[in-house]
Amino acid sequence: MAGQTRGARAAVTDEWGEHRGSTTREGFAVLGVAIKREPAIFVLSTLGSFLFGAMTVADAWVLGWATDHVIVPAFRTGEIGADMLWAVLALFFGVALLRAVGIVARRLGAGVMQYRMQAHTRRAVTRQYLRLPMEWHQRHPTGQLLSNAYSDVEAAWGPIAPLPMAVGTVVMMVIAVAQMLAADVALAVVGLLIFPMVVAVNLFYQKWSSPLMTRAQGLRAEVSEIAHESFDGALVVKTLGREGEETDRFTAKAHELRDVNVRAGRIRAGFDPVLASLPNLGVLIVLVVGVQRVLNGATDPGDVVTVAYLLTIVSFPIRSIGWLLGEFPRSVVGFHRTQRVVEATGAMPYGGVELPEESSGAHLEVDRVGYAYDPDTPVLQGVTFDVAPGRTVAIVGATASGKSTLTTLLTRLVDPDSGRILIDGVDLRDLAPGELADSVSVVGQSAFLFDDTVRDNVTLGADVPDEEVWAALRAAEADGFVAALPHGLDTELGERGTSLSGGQRQRISLARALVRKPRLLILDDATSAVDPEVEARILATLRGDESGGTVVVVAYRKATISLADEVVHLADGRIVDRGTHAELIERSPAYARLVNAYEHAAHDEATGAGERR
Repeated sequence: MAGQTRGARAAVTDEWGEHRGSTTREGFAVLGVAIKREPAIFVLSTLGSFLFGAMTVADAWVLGWATDHVIVPAFRTGEIGADMLWAVLALFFGVALLRAVGIVARRLGAGVMQYRMQAHTRRAVTRQYLRLPMEWHQRHPTGQLLSNAYSDVEAAWGPIAPLPMAVGTVVMMVIAVAQMLAADVALAVVGLLIFPMVVAVNLFYQKWSSPLMTRAQGLRAEVSEIAHESFDGALVVKTLGREGEETDRFTAKAHELRDVNVRAGRIRAGFDPVLASLPNLGVLIVLVVGVQRVLNGATDPGDVVTVAYLLTIVSFPIRSIGWLLGEFPRSVVGFHRTQRVVEATGAMPYGGVELPEESSGAHLEVDRVGYAYDPDTPVLQGVTFDVAPGRTVAIVGATASGKSTLTTLLTRLVDPDSGRILIDGVDLRDLAPGELADSVSVVGQSAFLFDDTVRDNVTLGADVPDEEVWAALRAAEADGFVAALPHGLDTELGERGTSLSGGQRQRISLARALVRKPRLLILDDATSAVDPEVEARILATLRGDESGGTVVVVAYRKATISLADEVVHLADGRIVDRGTHAELIERSPAYARLVNAYEHAAHDEATGAGERR
């Protein structure tokens, strides 16, 4: 997309979509992008429109010829020759047939071109979403991203539908004007006085509608964002009885969007009738002047009929051009908004280094790593540790100590502000695209499942034998409940896996990571919803795995932590101690308080639940 639009961007957008020049000029620049990308389809649809326009003008010639050679002589003689009547019918039928062919070619080409451009832009926007780092996504609401990929794309390429018609009708208008001048110059000049009025009406419409279209596109994104939040947080909304407040919040924004669209619609409602009435006004003036010229012997009745009919034909090109120009304000806004995504900077650079194909665990090194979401508030500072191949390390720390941020850095969802992270001695930034994903798997705090089968949620479309899928499920202690599902691996789990419990969803997510046989497995509190006994069996299985994978686990439970070969204690974004669980319990009061506090809280919760039962 960037390569296709580079020439148009100078006329369309400054950095991050600032407007330059008139809406009309920007609108034509946007259409230029589509024409450059789909030239063959554009030529086909335009030729169809040319044929339609030429045959529509030919109607006027046939009508004038029939008036002078059939109708007027019939009034004089009282007779119509059969051969002349058949000639007129054949002319009208031939013109109608060719015009129908032009309509089909025009509409088919315009539709194909529009839908191809929409598909191409959506793919470009989606690819850019996947390339951009998590920190970029964190700055942009989900509703806005959905709007960019849907309504903004449709708005950007809306003018393509009337484009071939408008281009073809320009030819129709040129031919019609030429015929008008050939029939009677004076009448033609009188009729063409409407054109300056048409230009003035279009300029007025664009001046008043462009700000409203800009605001409407922004509000569509805000409405989408509110709806997404409400649906995503349905459990919170319902359990806390906030349905009314969420409805009011959505209603307020939806009403604001409605009001802006109504104001834009009122302007459009005034624009379209005025644009349609101007040619009719021209026809009326031509008829008045034409009658006087016929009475004075300055012209023939056939010429007056021809000029008047041609002027009605000219009204169609005027309306079609008006439809095209009427789409420009919304199109320019939609194009700007999609280009903000396509041209966004921040995509992670990659190197060309490939990791060796080994089945043993990876060697992880974290070297003086620092990171901050806000420059004034660092989250991690000078974090340094290493994990030998096949070892298990637990990351322990209080809330907001930087544990989850560290896992995002280890998987290169973001890059550190300072320091390095290395796998087998290679900086993550030097790895070729896809290399890290082939060697590292992560299971996060929130288990996300797709609205698909158990098998596809585990494999994510990869060609993995069912035997390996079941092996991963067994390692995650998920094989028992999956086997009990109505259709086993083929059971549909519903959106976000709502048919499963929280612990079951976590175990499916864990199996998804294990089936890839990662050399480095990162668990970010990934078994918090699992019973302690089940969690212990899962971790014991991982430690005893023959592949000897390296494991980094963010954990709170003492039983989980004690299974690790080493514990890294984080506090306020720094490593304050390292060692085995027993060593830290003995020498670090802060660590002991943290681990024991969680253990007591978990025990009290379990006791309370038992008393309530």
